[in-house]
Amino acid sequence: MMTTMQEDADGQTETRALLAELGTAMIATGQPVQEIEEELAEVSTRLGYPEVQTAVGPTGLTVTLTPGGASTYRSAAAGLRLHQSASVRLIRHQLVMGELTIAAARDELAATTRRPVQQPAWLVALAWPVLAVGIALILQPGWANVAAAAVGALVVLALVQLAERYEVVKALLPTLAAFAVSLLVFGAADAGLLAGPLRTVLPPLAVLLPGALVVNGMSELAAGHMQAGSARLTYGLAQLGLFALGLLMATALLRVPTSTLVNQRVDDIGWAGAPVGLVLIGASICLMEGVPLRMQGWVLLVLGLAFGAQLAGQQLGTIALGGFLGAIAASLGASIVELRRPQLPRLVLFLPAFWLLVPGSLGLVGVTELAAGRESATDVALGLLGVAIAISLGLLVGSSIGRALRGRPAASPAPTPPTAPAT
Repeated sequence: MMTTMQEDADGQTETRALLAELGTAMIATGQPVQEIEEELAEVSTRLGYPEVQTAVGPTGLTVTLTPGGASTYRSAAAGLRLHQSASVRLIRHQLVMGELTIAAARDELAATTRRPVQQPAWLVALAWPVLAVGIALILQPGWANVAAAAVGALVVLALVQLAERYEVVKALLPTLAAFAVSLLVFGAADAGLLAGPLRTVLPPLAVLLPGALVVNGMSELAAGHMQAGSARLTYGLAQLGLFALGLLMATALLRVPTSTLVNQRVDDIGWAGAPVGLVLIGASICLMEGVPLRMQGWVLLVLGLAFGAQLAGQQLGTIALGGFLGAIAASLGASIVELRRPQLPRLVLFLPAFWLLVPGSLGLVGVTELAAGRESATDVALGLLGVAIAISLGLLVGSSIGRALRGRPAASPAPTPPTAPAT
């Protein structure tokens, strides 16, 4: 009897450890907490613990298998690349299907977090300016603007590499990157080499902008996860402010007139810029994030769906409508692909669309125009929140339809204890 009880206790400990490791890996992939809690419950039920309780946050989670039972807390590691996210998704799928033991799943998770990108370092570095060029072809398709975006991306890449070695650079990276790129772009504009500098600053910084943070925060708030949502949203907005600070420091140093800080679009390339930019964005993200070759075509397909829906929404209504329809198309399209091909993780197919929807870019433009005195605080706040809410609602609608297609009920909003502290 004692031996059986000890074996049960050891089994529960191993199961809690697995769920904690899987949950923190899912946090590192960038999933909203409501999805993580739902999918951990599915895995736990398959392992024989249907009464599991989890408390997931942006930086860690607590899991207990039975009400009142022992619990395990684990902090989340740094963010994972998309090829690692694909492995995490596959491990979760294999656990649900009963194809992996607990011990094997833990070994696979440990190996996944250490797995590097397979592409050579020089090719990954080349993807940075290619991505900036792709975004510029959509956002600001002027020949001089595209060239400035490519050079600015190289500057950002150098700063990111410095940030990996020096903690002070890492802490100041948003401000330093925005400052350096703004000096380059606004200096070129002051010399008469390009027009529309404000939108030209955005493509080199798109890799670092906190668009996913802001939208995920809004999505979590809408799902009832107030602590996680408010924490993520606050952090994202603070990062956005640091980017705007660097940009405004550069414009002050160069004495750029406020008339230059205007949301002006330049189009020298014409209709061909958008499709070429779309292909470049998809290819560069796949290179930077190590996306397996078998998934790259599907990534481009979901990107195309998101772009087409976003463009249609903007033509029919507003930027917010475009973001709403683009988010639905990206989320639902990725869900349908995963439904047809379970080995293709929805998260990996969907996340690159955030780089296309660029909600953080729109916010940076708004904050900059506010600081320059061109817009009122109310207009900027309503515009930024409108776009973020529209994209968040689009994600919720798309994911809800996707869950219905998979035959899974939508997750109910998480209950909020009356004494829960504000984050």
